[in-house]
Amino acid sequence: MTNDCPVDINKMKPVDSIEGDSIVETNLLRRMATEACDFICAQEWCDHVDHQYLAYGVGGVVAVFLFQIAPRFEEVDTCLWVIVGDLPPAYIVAEDNPTAADAIDAYCSEMKAWVEAVEKGESVADMIPVNAPATRDYAGQLNGRLEFLRSKILPLTAPGEHRS
Repeated sequence: MTNDCPVDINKMKPVDSIEGDSIVETNLLRRMATEACDFICAQEWCDHVDHQYLAYGVGGVVAVFLFQIAPRFEEVDTCLWVIVGDLPPAYIVAEDNPTAADAIDAYCSEMKAWVEAVEKGESVADMIPVNAPATRDYAGQLNGRLEFLRSKILPLTAPGEHRS
């Protein structure tokens, strides 16, 4: 990885080397890798992906990928986390979040702010984009997933460790 990426990739797997605990897990993680790549490539500021690594993954539930991209604009970060799974996809800047655990924590914080705004009937226009309507029903579902991430997944993503 380049000097402008604060993330240690030594314990991460390049996406073409993903292997789960079973063939089913492997296939789920590989599909999630494709989803993450499609998501980041769909951003108008992403020209192309240079590198993609799996930092943490539980097939079908959540996966954290590190991307090194070639941006279309100079002010865009080149090192980003992408989180996908049974929740809204999102990217998190790696500069302030050097580990997968940091990325999940930042994701949860940003999404929780969205949930709270929806619950209060406030605008979500300037918040993290969520690929769902800003309804109380959806906010409740997302809040349950965030609680699961914080209580069950985040403790497993200690620095230097990952499940995949």
